[in-house]
Amino acid sequence: MIGLGTIANVSAIIAGGCVGLLFRGGLKEHYQKAILRALGLCTIFIGISGALPGLLTAEGGRLAGVPVQETLGMVLAFALGTPVGEFLDFDGRIERLGAWQDNPFVQGFVTASLTVCIGAMAVVGAIQDGLSGDPSTLFTKSILDCMVVMVLASTYGKGAIFSALPVGVFQGAVTLCAGFLAPVFSQSVIDSLSFLGSMMIFCVGCN
Repeated sequence: MIGLGTIANVSAIIAGGCVGLLFRGGLKEHYQKAILRALGLCTIFIGISGALPGLLTAEGGRLAGVPVQETLGMVLAFALGTPVGEFLDFDGRIERLGAWQDNPFVQGFVTASLTVCIGAMAVVGAIQDGLSGDPSTLFTKSILDCMVVMVLASTYGKGAIFSALPVGVFQGAVTLCAGFLAPVFSQSVIDSLSFLGSMMIFCVGCN
């Protein structure tokens, strides 16, 4: 079922936020840091596992690198995409939106939305769900988001739970667009998108 990943993600955010409200007053800082480090480590290995098939192939029982032209395509994609991303600066704009708000509800909403909505897993997972009906990346993201929103809700309150709304709208829209484009995308294009997305997921974990 296309869109199942986003439904699971929204549900996980709401569930995590509700659990976080039970710890209102905030988890101790060292618990928060420990949880986020653990989630970052998991995200790093998720990115590695998704990227390796795009970097290595099995030949005669041994691993070999992909053709040079595919590596050049990877470099070109990041070289062109990076300045475009810096110019659009989506995350910076959302951060500035929350910077002038002192309301804890708004702070919780903006902080959680920035964390769970703007990122590689949201885009890559939604595209995979729309193109091939594979929600596995969004299922993984759901677990991560559940834990993150639990921490944020314990600090900021119920505003963090409402980050489920932009996640549902954004990922749902990407999934629908990808579904419409699926007939014109070849398997090699889909594989390339998955490979590049996995590299970005690795960066999310490092960050």
